[in-house]
Amino acid sequence: MNTLIQEVTQRIEERSKETRAAYLTKIENARRQGPHRGALSCGNLAHGFAACSKEEKADLTSMIKANIAIVSSYNDMLSAHQPYEHYPQRIKEAVRKVGSVAQFAGGVPAMCDGVTQGTPGMDLSLMSRDIIAQAAAVALSHNMFDGALMLGICDKIVPGLLLGSLAFGHLPTVFVPAGPMPSGLPNKEKARVRQLFAEGKVGRDELLKAESESYHSAGTCTFYGTANSNQLVVEMMGLHLPGSSFVNPGTELRDALTDAAAVQVTRLTDLGDNYLPIGHIVDAKSIVNGLVGLLSTGGSTNHTMHLVAVARAAGYIINWDDFSDISNAVPLLTRIYPNGSADINHFTAAGGMSLLFKELLDAGLLHNDVRTICGDSLEKYRMEPRMLDGELTWVDGPTKSMDKEVVASVASPFKPDGGLTVLNGNLGRAVIKNSAMRPGTEQIKAPAVVFEDQFELDAAFKAGELNKDCIVVVRFQGPKAIGMPELHRLTPPLGVLQDKGYRVALVTDGRMSGASGKVPAAIHVTPEAWDGGLIAKVQDGDMIELNITTGALTLLVPEEELAKRENKLANVAHHQVGMGRELFGAMRTHLSKAEEGACSLFIEQEQN
Repeated sequence: MNTLIQEVTQRIEERSKETRAAYLTKIENARRQGPHRGALSCGNLAHGFAACSKEEKADLTSMIKANIAIVSSYNDMLSAHQPYEHYPQRIKEAVRKVGSVAQFAGGVPAMCDGVTQGTPGMDLSLMSRDIIAQAAAVALSHNMFDGALMLGICDKIVPGLLLGSLAFGHLPTVFVPAGPMPSGLPNKEKARVRQLFAEGKVGRDELLKAESESYHSAGTCTFYGTANSNQLVVEMMGLHLPGSSFVNPGTELRDALTDAAAVQVTRLTDLGDNYLPIGHIVDAKSIVNGLVGLLSTGGSTNHTMHLVAVARAAGYIINWDDFSDISNAVPLLTRIYPNGSADINHFTAAGGMSLLFKELLDAGLLHNDVRTICGDSLEKYRMEPRMLDGELTWVDGPTKSMDKEVVASVASPFKPDGGLTVLNGNLGRAVIKNSAMRPGTEQIKAPAVVFEDQFELDAAFKAGELNKDCIVVVRFQGPKAIGMPELHRLTPPLGVLQDKGYRVALVTDGRMSGASGKVPAAIHVTPEAWDGGLIAKVQDGDMIELNITTGALTLLVPEEELAKRENKLANVAHHQVGMGRELFGAMRTHLSKAEEGACSLFIEQEQN
């Protein structure tokens, strides 16, 4: 094993001894010999299978056959999740054929950041993750189940389903993907049209045409944002079937993989000899493997919060220093938009997950001694699924990249590091994704231009007030202030300024999209402005230094001057009412700091 990755794993285990032990005790106490429904009263059980067929009722009464919970995030509005419409029936049939039963246990909400981007609904996006976790817990709380299948793909949904699943860590659980849409208009061309629209050089009709040709069918969006990062990380953690993450929907192979996932979970229940609950799979090594996969591919910065929360749900404490050190240990092996021009389908064609596993395993960058839904190592993940004579099988994956512009080798990577840096300074701690940044943008010292709402930037940009070297500060965007919406609408205007030759950067206590790219963006600044962070005292014209090489994020204002400034709170009431946002007030006030996962689910545990 790589020495640094081994050190990070060991320190995570050391700092988490008590919390992990408590978690394992909790899930062991939740386990019982035989089906859980055996402890239900006759009235409880009768309610639980009232709508089942006679055969299913007999099977569930016998207590010798497994009952699998299906938890789905299906809705028609998310292109990635629309294929899930027909999954439950397919899963039930696959499970029935191997002598078990599957029941649809519950649905969870699933919002699309692509739809809510730049609208009031986006203020609910991050908080929806915790609601999804709670909804999954409600679905599983009927105690009827011996295992679970989690159907989810996009931004907050997979992290939420992981949080909910780990609360029921005594249950074997398999995650079931649905795959990306076929390639459409290249993402780079879509971004070009967005910038032209921001400059007023094309109209709405041309912009909508470009967007529709990019997002054009059922399936996950093809750029490497949070949704596809979710899929890659979950496979790296051994919770997907090998090679199943990026198979297009509506194909014979996709259907066969769904059937196989349904069957696989029945093999892991406590009714057999191969009991393997999710709480045992997700351990420190599994989490580190997820981080290695994320960072070696330039994945979404949203996981600097999501994986912190997921780890906490499994009893582990991780922080941004762990991300930073692993980023320093692993090379950048992929160029997928926004880190390049290729999309996720091009990545698959170039070698995909099996090649990525091979490169990382051979270089000692992944823990191979881990449990997965397929066995006690990652060896099967070197293989890729194929249909041969109508049957699903796994064959040896490629031994080298089929396109070296998309997938590189550890011996000859795109960058020697993973491209995620933690910044520290008097402005606080922040993360910056530099894997897609242009050479020469690693350091910028410039005057601040301060906004307290992302929409204010549009007006300033259109008025030409930002045509200069500057560091744009957008504050009061953090978890407790307004729920930490993504600020992806800032990308086109800032990209235009950069293309004009101005040295620009962004500093914010909010989030950028998982597709943040070429503009230097110090995001997730903590402490946030609402919590009294120094970012609340920045004024227009203050000099700020952002330096990736040294890791500095510094407000260059004398301490005596800062002491005179009042720490005023912005008026964010218009972000807290309307579009249902008033219903989330209590949750918003209990969200933890960004580096602690921006999570509301562990308050009582922390207090106890």
